[in-house]
Amino acid sequence: QVQLVESGGGLVQAGGSLRLSCAASGRTFVDYAMGWFRQAPGKEREFVAVISWRGGSTGYADSVKGRFTVSTDNAKNTVYLQMNSLKPEDTAVYYCAAGLGTDYIRRGRITSWGQGTQVTVFS
Repeated sequence: QVQLVESGGGLVQAGGSLRLSCAASGRTFVDYAMGWFRQAPGKEREFVAVISWRGGSTGYADSVKGRFTVSTDNAKNTVYLQMNSLKPEDTAVYYCAAGLGTDYIRRGRITSWGQGTQVTVFS
């Protein structure tokens, strides 16, 4: 099992930036793909971004494409989500997730979840 701990959420004005971090530990996580999801109040949890540890292939939801960037630092066992040009509609709890591959992540077939970190964007 992989343990995930997010950090980096906060309050930011529209147009600003935040970087979320997800520290991974436990089982050999290089065999996993990693992803980010978010859940706004009253809405279902939705896919945001995915990256594979080995090949670095990435994918994004259309709503964040061109504004968000997912990356890994294998030496630190950490996944990042750089969020630029933030909008009020990006306000949500953001969750880090591990799965057996990028397609698993996209389909919501998650092995491990982080505890979530709040991102609030005000106009």
